Amino acid sequence: MDLSVLSSIAAQLMTSTQVKLGDKVLPVRRTSSQRLKAASFEMNGKKYEGIEQNPEKPSRWGELARQGHQVVQFKDAATNRFVAVSIDGKVKEYGALRRDNPTSRS
Repeated sequence: MDLSVLSSIAAQLMTSTQVKLGDKVLPVRRTSSQRLKAASFEMNGKKYEGIEQNPEKPSRWGELARQGHQVVQFKDAATNRFVAVSIDGKVKEYGALRRDNPTSRS
């Protein structure tokens, strides 16, 4: 997973109506229920979705969003599991959060 690409996607998702990924331009849409910003994209042959964090959620990510931080969650579309989070442009993979090992980036 390319963390610099995820960081770029998160920044564009929060500040624009489209995400530029290489030669592709992807629309930023709103989710149906809570109107959160979201964009679907492909990276290394896998499909992912970046979703703005819902500030109303009682999680640590929701708390950061309520404080004004830009929080974007990244979900693997095939497994429907969240795989990474971007907080103000700094991306961490969830496996890396558990291990707390910065050299474990893939």
